[in-house]
Amino acid sequence: MKREVLPLSVCMISGAEAHRIRKSLESVKDWVSEIVIVLNEEVTDDTEKIALEYGAKVYRESWKGFIAQKNSVTDKATQPWILGLDADEVVSDDLRKEIERMILDPKENYDAFDFPRLAFFKGRWIRHGDWYPDRQLRLWKRGKARWTGIDPHGYLKTEGRTGRLHSNLLHYSEESIDQVIGKIVPYSEDFLHNFQNSGRKPSLINLGFRPFFRFFRGYVLKLGFLDGWQGYFIAWTNSYSAAVRYSKTFADPIRSKFDNRQK
Repeated sequence: MKREVLPLSVCMISGAEAHRIRKSLESVKDWVSEIVIVLNEEVTDDTEKIALEYGAKVYRESWKGFIAQKNSVTDKATQPWILGLDADEVVSDDLRKEIERMILDPKENYDAFDFPRLAFFKGRWIRHGDWYPDRQLRLWKRGKARWTGIDPHGYLKTEGRTGRLHSNLLHYSEESIDQVIGKIVPYSEDFLHNFQNSGRKPSLINLGFRPFFRFFRGYVLKLGFLDGWQGYFIAWTNSYSAAVRYSKTFADPIRSKFDNRQK
């Protein structure tokens, strides 16, 4: 029995994702009206070829930053509803059914919905700790939301009422431990930039307390220990990330003063 096609546009921005975008597209191809992808201009792998196999509308654009790129692909959508996806995300059958019910037979008048995102890491679904439920606001009525914030950590600013769905968006996130660790430095630079622009002052309380609390919250309070060695690694990585970020709030002014003395 053929599924009913929803008045919904899937919107995606993508780099070189030929190794994993097929699974994401496969999860939505039969029940959405259109798939729109903004692909980075410099991509040379088979991402575009695979996207076209699934009937996607593909646009090549230079990289403008996450927020501008996501707004660009959203502006190209034609359907009343929009679902934002990444190339490493898969819509589960249960989430699809929930989305269908909310759009075709709405019980209440919502303009947007969020839902939990479940990450798969090193052979295990991470169901506890700081990585879950990781709720994502990704389904909205066209014209009722806009991506905003500070790159690369943009967020969807919505108008009207937001409802909650309960089924998982599946996230095949990090492919290796090195990739998780590799994000600590660039994310810490973003944190430092935002910290300095806010006018806040470095705090020994933050430096001394937050890394330990991050581990305790993720591993103990949020039951990260139930996720095996992966939960242990995630809790310690989050703790170390906090230590790096707050250390930089002290080190950067010190480094600047030192550099000025050398001039």
